[in-house]
Formats: sequence, structure tokens, C-alpha cells
Amino acid sequence: MKRKGCNLPPTDAFGFAERVRALNAGQVKSGKYVLYWMQASQRTEYNQALEYAITESNRLKKPLLVFFGINEHFPEANQRHYFFMLEGLREIETSLKRRGIKFVVWRKSPELGVVDLSGDASLVITDRGYLRIQLEWRSYVADKIDAPLVQVESEVVVPIESASLKEEYSAASLRPKIERALKRFLTPIRKRKVRIRSSDYDVDCFDITDVERAVSRLHVDRSVKQVAGFHGGTQEAKRRLNVFISEKLKHYEQLKNDPTRNVVSNLSPYLHFGQISPLYVALRVLSSSCPEKWAFLEELIVRRELSMNFVFYNPNYDSYKSLPRWAKETLTQHKSDKRDYVYTLDEFEEAKTHDPFWNAAQLEMVATGKMHGYMRMYWGKKILEWTEAPEEAYRIAVQLNNKYDLDGRDPNGFAGVAWCFGKHDRPWPERCVLGKVRYMNANGLRRKFDAQRYVEQVQALNGAVLND
Repeated sequence: MKRKGCNLPPTDAFGFAERVRALNAGQVKSGKYVLYWMQASQRTEYNQALEYAITESNRLKKPLLVFFGINEHFPEANQRHYFFMLEGLREIETSLKRRGIKFVVWRKSPELGVVDLSGDASLVITDRGYLRIQLEWRSYVADKIDAPLVQVESEVVVPIESASLKEEYSAASLRPKIERALKRFLTPIRKRKVRIRSSDYDVDCFDITDVERAVSRLHVDRSVKQVAGFHGGTQEAKRRLNVFISEKLKHYEQLKNDPTRNVVSNLSPYLHFGQISPLYVALRVLSSSCPEKWAFLEELIVRRELSMNFVFYNPNYDSYKSLPRWAKETLTQHKSDKRDYVYTLDEFEEAKTHDPFWNAAQLEMVATGKMHGYMRMYWGKKILEWTEAPEEAYRIAVQLNNKYDLDGRDPNGFAGVAWCFGKHDRPWPERCVLGKVRYMNANGLRRKFDAQRYVEQVQALNGAVLND
């Protein structure tokens, strides 16, 4: 851990040693408060950054303010995403108030808001994000403020650099590294007591009590509306987790790739917005006696954190350039192959292909804000197969995934699209169009599950949404 001269206590004392990093060389000041800039970890439970901030607030005998900045121009975000996020923020406000902590929400890009509030801060603490814009925000703040900026990693079970110091080729190469580190990170988080209350601190805030009204006041893209099936917030995430453990986990390993059976956790939107802790989820699942838990933990920890590794170490994570050399070479060699079908972005977006299964997957995402994971693989593979050039196919897949999925614009989403084009995979027997990139077809769907039933379920779902 690089401390860069900050006069902070040893983090081992609080159990956060490998999660904490000083982002500048600022010295703790005699300010009015400690500031926690909440951004990636949008929750008050099992939030290492928040608990570290409370610890520092108590040590310095200063009240703690928690700040969240709403960026109304976050890349590719729209009303669907903002509505879900604000439902979670409203819950945070209530939860922090119960703990005696003031929650400051501004309609201001977060890096600018933090700089404004840091003038009276003794110390600034933040959580960790991995996307380009999140790194830029933290770098900007680190350079602009005099107070220390301390980052606490709270969105992975095993911190990125503790797992690996390089971009990993596949899950097979990352898995043993994760497994070696897991024991020291799979430990519960103790909830700290707040010793100095700040809930009555006088500072103007953006009113999020009425989420619908709050969203209507934001200058955001309104082309995609909120969905009825998913509501944001930690309590809803925990409810879904309880249902998953009690009713679905025992079927997960056998039926996870069957979209007609609904045995998945549906936690990805909540993990994306940081509304539930991956560590909390892992510990809850580990406490189950169900032997199928290991299949789920593979997805939650190894596969999810492989996507974090990809985004963190590969600066081209959202573009075709991120693919391994063999994938780009084979797709280039087959670029001029005749396609049986070619569709435009509009035709894909409106689910106007010849394939009822692909159309159903697209309609599921548009209607619900989430696509079943197995269908998302098929969906991405077919975009590659039915587009004139692989570079164009990549752009289309990223754009549609980010626009409609609540868990889009996310390391998991970027890694999922990249996988469809060969990332984290190996070369397969060569064929037309896809070259050596893994192929999927409709017959494969039919062999795994009742694909026609899936189409009918999505059609019924879309009818209900349209009639709502």
C-alpha cells in the first residue's frame, strides 16, 4: 500500500490494510469534518469505505459528512439508470440519518462537488471505481485538494492488486490467485459506532425524497424509461438474496443456463450500483449448507473479479482493441466472408431479425432492464455473425447493452461483450465469419432448454409491460 506521506494511522488496526490507498500526499487538516465521497459503493451496510470513514471521524473527533454527486451526463446513462440509482440513494439518506450522519446530495459532477466540500474537510475518503471516468474523477480530486484523499476498495472480495498485478488471460489463470488470497478477505465487517453526529449539519442538498420528482428535475437522457420489475436499494437486494439462497441456490448449478427457470440471483443491477456488497453476498452464500453454492461463488468472485481485472488493466476495455491478438487476427481474416444475414443497429435495437430467440433476448432487455446471462452470450455472438464488420458489431453490442441493461456500463458488461468476440476464451475450430471465435447457434439453445417457451415467456412479459 502506498501512503505517500499521509499522517494516517496504520490501517491494519482496522482490518483494511490491503484495501486502503492514499491517492495524494495531503496532510490531515484541522477542518470542520471528515468527508466520505460515496460514489461506487452506494450503500450503508458492509461498506468498507464508510466504516473506515467512521473510524477516522471518531479518531479525529470530527463529524462525518457523506457526499454523493449526481453526474447528469454520465456516459450512456439514461432515465432507467438514474431512477434505479435514486431509489437506492433515498434509502441511504434514511439509513445514514438513523446513524446520525448527514448525507449531502448535489446535482453536480462528483469530482467538482468533492473539491468544493474539501475546503472544510480534515480528511477525504472515497471508495474505488474501475471505469475510465471513475479513475479520472479520483485523479482530478487528488490533484486539486489539500486534504488527504484516501481510497478504500469495497466493490470486490479480493482487491485488484492483491489478486493480480497484470491483466489475466482467462478465469483459469486468475482462479488460483483468487483462491490463495480468499481466506484473508472473507471476513465479516464490524459496524462502527458514530461518536459525533452530523445529521443536523446545515448544508443545502438536492431533495431525493420523491424519486420520480427528483428524476424529473435532472437533465438526463429520457429515451429509456424505468422498469417496474427492479427497484433500487440495499433492502430490495437483500430480499432477492434471501429468496435466491432459500429457493434457487439448490438448483443453480444445474439450471443456471436455462432462462425459463429463473434460478439466477438477479443481483447484478444491485452489484453494479454498489447497493449490495459482494463480500456480504459471498459470506451469506458460504454460510449455506447447499453444495451448489460453489458454482455461484465462482460467478460472483472469480468471473466477476476477472471482469474488474480486465477493465482495470486494459485501457481499451470498451472497444474492439481490447481483444486478444488471435481473435482480432481471425476475425480480420474472415471479415469479407459472406454473411447469411446482415442487420443495422436500428434493426437489432427493434428486435427485427429473423431469429425469434435473439429477438426475445433483446426484448427481454428492453422491457426488464436485464437479460439472462446465457442468452446474453448468444445475443452477442449473433450480433458478431450478422454484422458486416466485427468492429461495427462490437460497437453495437456495447451500445445496446449499456443503453438498456441496468447492469450495463459495468466491468461485467464490458467483459461479457468482449467474451463474445474471443476475450477470456481460446481459439476453436475455424468456421465462416467467426473464424476461430467460439460459435453458438439456435440448436444449441434447444438442446439446453425449451427455447420456444423462453420466447413465449418474453412475449407475455412484453405484453404486460405494454399494457401497464
